[in-house]
Amino acid sequence: MSNAAGARALERTPHPSPVRGWLAVVTVALGTFTVVTSEMLPVGLLSPMGGGLGVTEGTAGLTLTITGLVAAVTAPFVPALVGRADRRAVLVALMALLGAANLLSAWSPTFAVMVAARVLVGLGMGGVWALAAGLAPRLVPERSVGSATSVIFAGIAVASVLGVPVGAYIGALSGWRAAFVVFAALALALCVAMALLLPRLPAERGARLSGVTGLLANPKVATGLAVAVFLVTAHFAAYTYVRPVLEGTAGIGAGLIGTMLLVYGLAGVVGNFAAGPRAVRAPRSTLLVLGAALGCAVLLVPLIGVTVLATGLLMVVWGLAYGGVSVSVQTWMMRSAPEEREGVSSLFVGVFNGSIALGALIGGFVLDGAGGTAVMWLAAALALGALLITLFGRAPGRIG
Repeated sequence: MSNAAGARALERTPHPSPVRGWLAVVTVALGTFTVVTSEMLPVGLLSPMGGGLGVTEGTAGLTLTITGLVAAVTAPFVPALVGRADRRAVLVALMALLGAANLLSAWSPTFAVMVAARVLVGLGMGGVWALAAGLAPRLVPERSVGSATSVIFAGIAVASVLGVPVGAYIGALSGWRAAFVVFAALALALCVAMALLLPRLPAERGARLSGVTGLLANPKVATGLAVAVFLVTAHFAAYTYVRPVLEGTAGIGAGLIGTMLLVYGLAGVVGNFAAGPRAVRAPRSTLLVLGAALGCAVLLVPLIGVTVLATGLLMVVWGLAYGGVSVSVQTWMMRSAPEEREGVSSLFVGVFNGSIALGALIGGFVLDGAGGTAVMWLAAALALGALLITLFGRAPGRIG
């Protein structure tokens, strides 16, 4: 489809009414919540899963790695693979795939079957996230795009706070397989909700694999992706191993660790909504503030996080900073290539998931070799790298 044809197609599909538009936004946010929670479910279920499948906890943990890597590899190619199909129909199909994959996970009699199910979860998650991330401009008027994007990404933030604990709670009450059944049912319910509440979403333009990868030649897109790599890798290098670090610096016990993570998660939700509208107006300055706050927080954890109060304050700053990263980089990407929103969103999703795996990997090596303080300093150095890229790289212009 040519640019002109794509524009004519969009003109024939105006924004839905304000009420239906926001209902659609909330439905998409529930979709992002469901896919990210489905990805993270094994985190709270490793012990019973390992026992039920006859593998160690470490082996059971590979179910999380597999899902993330599949999403990272496949997400950039989703727009080209679905071609000119109505995005509403594609999202409904992907949520159905996710529901089926969670049901297969619940039934899995062997670890091999579970691995196959988790591959399908990765396909569904990468596809939903790639298409959903850039939908806000098509569902609400321009003045509300920043807020709507924040709502969609709030699904991801809330999943990190509530999704895993809810899954673990269901597992404790009814067994680990029941947790997968519950989120399968939620995914299938969202199939119906998306079919009813989303407007028709024709492809904005014909996507080609070469077109998506060709976006890397856009210096603003390349800068945004580099910032994402450094910030997401920094965060997960530190956050994956935050428990042993907090136990070692402030002597925080298991009970308070959960409280600290909840404080961090709630601050992350606030950061997501605070950063979204600001990123629309000034993406560079927003990311400079977030990167500086993230770097300072992780740097200071081993230095002054020696009391519960100081650690709690640092976790709030950390949560506020990282909570705004996803929505801010997503906004940067869409502003950098407004005619290729799906393409840049899919690239962002792939880079984001790959950076999660990279951060956890290098953080683990540093933790084993040099200890928890070195992990935090590594994260701070990566955040500094993100600041330099943000400051000197090509960025979308300010609005207003």
